[in-house]
Amino acid sequence: MTNDIYGPFPGGADFSAALTEGQRARYEQLGANLDVVERRIADACAAAGRPREEVTLIVVTKTYPAEDTALLAGLGVTDVAENRDQDAAPKAERCVELPLTWHFVGQLQTNKARSVVRYSDVVHSVDRARLVDSLAAAVRAAERPPLGCLVQVALDKEAGEGEHRAGVAPAEVLALAGRIADTPGLRLDGVMTVAPLAGPLAGDPARAFARLAEIASDVRAAHPAATMVSAGMSGDLEQAIAAGATHVRVGTAVLGVRSPLG
Repeated sequence: MTNDIYGPFPGGADFSAALTEGQRARYEQLGANLDVVERRIADACAAAGRPREEVTLIVVTKTYPAEDTALLAGLGVTDVAENRDQDAAPKAERCVELPLTWHFVGQLQTNKARSVVRYSDVVHSVDRARLVDSLAAAVRAAERPPLGCLVQVALDKEAGEGEHRAGVAPAEVLALAGRIADTPGLRLDGVMTVAPLAGPLAGDPARAFARLAEIASDVRAAHPAATMVSAGMSGDLEQAIAAGATHVRVGTAVLGVRSPLG
């Protein structure tokens, strides 16, 4: 099998052999970065008494080119994330043959729902009823399998902060989760958060993720299949894993801080 980015299909025996010198250098750089992140995840799981298999690494490829996504697939990455539809849609189209699960993690406008459901397997940023309705309508129009949805939790809103930030207040999570679960075409998978920048939990990701774990437990009590907890990024994945995160979203620690292409 081949693809239109590098020719040989990532993961095949002839993939790395077909890379140019520059491509190979990037491939090796990404591989080294992945090794470091994998060690961090494994160590965090061990410290928390959890099997490594309980945590999925999602590599956030936003602002980086499709070529990097293909290299990551060649290195065994199975899950990638994007946060802007205008960048993600063409990238996903170029990578359509790769064995990847695509996550959308950015704030999502309702008028982008039709495009996002064409390539996303899971949307992490569901935070309002109107978006639930737009995603469901887009799924029906696309005649695709159910779309995984996470309720984005804005922990700072619990303290009256972050009024204009994306996400719902903790007190509103169960209602929105129920709406997703009751909507044909959508599948309630769990919850997501970003460590807050304001409020009493700001600067304390361990406490923030512990609070998310409480919310996730309440959601699971009402919806047992909603087991996904998306939390933790490059700087705080250890605290997220300690609190029970099932998926960590890592960008910089894998892709680096070089000037992005595309």
